[in-house]
Amino acid sequence: MAWDEWENLKAQAAGRQSTGMRLNHVDPSGGSGGGGSGDLVAHADDLGAVGHEAYILWDKLRTEADIAGAGSGKGDTGSTMQAAAALKSSGFASGGALETTVSVWTTQVKSVLQACAHISNHLDYTKARHASDDAQISAELRSRDGSAVSVSALNDYFK
Repeated sequence: MAWDEWENLKAQAAGRQSTGMRLNHVDPSGGSGGGGSGDLVAHADDLGAVGHEAYILWDKLRTEADIAGAGSGKGDTGSTMQAAAALKSSGFASGGALETTVSVWTTQVKSVLQACAHISNHLDYTKARHASDDAQISAELRSRDGSAVSVSALNDYFK
């Protein structure tokens, strides 16, 4: 392959690639993964399902990821921390490293637990709040006789 042929191939490849940034629109080919509309839609059932899964994850992590307290006997200290203390007292550097590992692990698990609880609580709150808002809007957009408010009356809300 000649040098100029290589340069031509590079130029052709560069011409086929788009390096520009596109903002504030959905790719006409449906590249957003949404299949057309760029609007975000979340149904109460979806929010509830995600919140429930976050709660299940929180519950499993809380009970199954505690290596600091795992295997604890009569004392408060789990078997991993007991092993770390035994190794440390015998002069092994791995004892201190094991203590550090348990400490970092425990901190990270607490962070994930907090995130799961936040997600679960927030989605439960969001679901309840939207249901309350919908009920309030529905009540406000009724005439005194219970019939729906006319479109012309609704139009006054947007002015």
